[in-house]
Amino acid sequence: MESLDAFNDDPNHLKGIGGWLILVAIGVTLSPFILVADAYSTYKDLFSIGSFELLTDPSSPSYIPHFGALIYGEIIINGLFILLGLVLIYLFYSQHHHFPLLYMILAIATPTFLLVDAWAAAKVLPQMEMFDEETTRLLTRSIITVAIWVPYMLVSERVKQTFVRPSQPNQHTSEEITFK
Repeated sequence: MESLDAFNDDPNHLKGIGGWLILVAIGVTLSPFILVADAYSTYKDLFSIGSFELLTDPSSPSYIPHFGALIYGEIIINGLFILLGLVLIYLFYSQHHHFPLLYMILAIATPTFLLVDAWAAAKVLPQMEMFDEETTRLLTRSIITVAIWVPYMLVSERVKQTFVRPSQPNQHTSEEITFK
């Protein structure tokens, strides 16, 4: 127990990326790139072989009303998630004080988007199952993420001590400036 007691004298022992934040770092760093890869694999064939044009052209026998709006909506929202994921990477590694809030917003927005998207897809494509295996897997994973990491962001002392830097890029403290 002596090694643990030594931390009681150091007020900064929980400051910095360590402990459970390492798992957050891995998730935050990989998420936008995984989303790009998933989006590419999802939409590549739809756009490359001409299926999108057939499904969105009202004169086509394969026309599906509102299919174009559904796909464009998904692409726009996924693009926003990718962009915000990149912002989240910057906020995380700069230990910015806005990181926990944006992380929680994105964590909660993900299952919300998945539910809305599944509902919209079921309306546009009524013959498709609303909660197919992939949607159920993604929804379950995102709900588990919210259940674990949102409370962690709210109560963790490490989070409170690590993400403290404001957004003032041109103001430096004497501790931040080093001379060589």
